[in-house]
Amino acid sequence: MNKQKDDRVGIKLEPFTYKVERCKVRELLYALDNNQSIGVEDGFIPPTFPTVIEFWGSPSSVSKNLGLKIEKVLHGGQEYEYLGKIRIGDDITVYGEVEDVYTKAAMNFVVIKKEFVNQHGETVVVGRSTIIERH
Repeated sequence: MNKQKDDRVGIKLEPFTYKVERCKVRELLYALDNNQSIGVEDGFIPPTFPTVIEFWGSPSSVSKNLGLKIEKVLHGGQEYEYLGKIRIGDDITVYGEVEDVYTKAAMNFVVIKKEFVNQHGETVVVGRSTIIERH
């Protein structure tokens, strides 16, 4: 593993705010369970909902902003640490930063850390995604 200092470490991504709407939660629940055994009426938010926030809320492509060749990019992993609850009606602002960049087996790995902060200033989720760029 090549651990040279990369200029991209520390780059802050453009923050964005996403309104958590019942219809988007319902869409995800339907995709996860087409029998609809789980209802959105009780306020249940699936643990993977931060992915919806990232895909629907982000105004720009992280790969493009970091100068990665999109045709060589793979999704290497995703993890979430839950510090609080996301609720329907929340305004979630996402702050992202490049946490680490390294090379391994002829591939570049870029780790992005994102903090999901609600309208009360509480960090409710910390996410990390790994982007892999093949050489």
